[in-house]
Amino acid sequence: MPSEIIITPEKTFQTIEGFGASGAWTAQEVGAWPEKEREAVAKLLFDKTEGLGLNIWRYNIGSGSKQSGKGNFPNPRRATVAFTAPNEPLGTFDFSRDAEAMWFVRRAAAYGADEIVFFVNSPLERFTITGTAQGKIPFHKNLKRSCEKAFVRYLLDVTEHFVSEGLPIRFLSPVNEPFGPWIAKTGQEGCHYSPAGVRRLFRLCAQEMDKRPGLDNVKLSGAENNDLRLMNKSYTRAVLCDRTIRARMDGIDVHGYVFGPLAKLKGVRERFRKYLDKRFPNEKVRMSEWTHMVGGRGYGMDSALEQARTMCADLSILNAVSWQCWIAVSEVQFHDGLIYIDLPERKVSLPKRYAAFGNFSRFVRRGAVRIGCQYSDADLNAVAFVEDSQTVLVIVNTSQTDKPIRLSGADGNGKMFITDERHNLAVMEITSQDFTLPALSVCTLQLIQPTTPPLS
Repeated sequence: MPSEIIITPEKTFQTIEGFGASGAWTAQEVGAWPEKEREAVAKLLFDKTEGLGLNIWRYNIGSGSKQSGKGNFPNPRRATVAFTAPNEPLGTFDFSRDAEAMWFVRRAAAYGADEIVFFVNSPLERFTITGTAQGKIPFHKNLKRSCEKAFVRYLLDVTEHFVSEGLPIRFLSPVNEPFGPWIAKTGQEGCHYSPAGVRRLFRLCAQEMDKRPGLDNVKLSGAENNDLRLMNKSYTRAVLCDRTIRARMDGIDVHGYVFGPLAKLKGVRERFRKYLDKRFPNEKVRMSEWTHMVGGRGYGMDSALEQARTMCADLSILNAVSWQCWIAVSEVQFHDGLIYIDLPERKVSLPKRYAAFGNFSRFVRRGAVRIGCQYSDADLNAVAFVEDSQTVLVIVNTSQTDKPIRLSGADGNGKMFITDERHNLAVMEITSQDFTLPALSVCTLQLIQPTTPPLS
């Protein structure tokens, strides 16, 4: 018997804003490659027909740790450049700095990305208690209270400058994973904040942004807590219960590092969505960071399926309006990048996560509306959308065998794009509501809705 998937177009949910990834910390590396080689990577990420068509790109505003040489960075690429050097007077800027990472920001915009997010891991070193982009005591703040206003002005000066260049900067995220311990042994920049500290910093940002007409189209995003289970409600309340802050926000941004079986993944998300619906009805959620937290490089379908099922859960349970992978390009031994690079030979390779991400980003564009999608087969995860006269259905098959499917509520006429061990977005025609999903696959059905003849 085939497994049934029932599409209910009359049930509508969130409007999708898009899919993206972060340039930290390898955009600085790849952006320095020869033009032909770096452009090839940009095309893989942003081209709408031959690449992933990412329309969201995250840029990390650095602390200056690379310029000062301070801090503990076993991987030197995790040290960052600031637009003002440690020995320069505050208010002095050189916006030609971090040119390699900014090259990717500009290329994203040139390819048609319509949402640039500026995010911050650590304040400028001169604003910190330790004088570095890492704390000394776990779970203790590192931003000096006396420097909060200066830090806010710096962030807004930087944002305002690049907005004036015409870049589509839509969000500024002043803190990142505020509940982290963020001491030197973490090996990366970071700054711990209590919920009260997040509220205070966000309020200062909102108040200062209100004074700058050039930032009228920029919203605050956050608080980007790293785990939906730990302190997430506290940080959510910190920003959404403050009227001044909420007026400058357009939803809540979270990170999706939840580990365990699918049942746990679903339960955590269901509880958070239920909390939002009760306390902050209709609040948008953006999944602004996720990666498959497993050591070693993952090229196969196992990692691709983990990513795809997580995307389905976030889109269908959290009602996420956007979904952003932590890192676009990885040079390390980890299940993290959409693209892998090998240094120093500048070799580029694509894991199955790349194609599986394209099963979403290539076909579910900004403005698509999620619609009802029901199924009972535990081997499946599925999510459906409608845009104009087209229905898009993404189905994840975690079964070791091919899966016969019967589609109800949508016309079986269109194309199916298959990502499995043998294919990367390979296309086949669909002419019936009965079709077969390959084993261990992520498939996107692009279905043309039948037109209704006019009444005579």
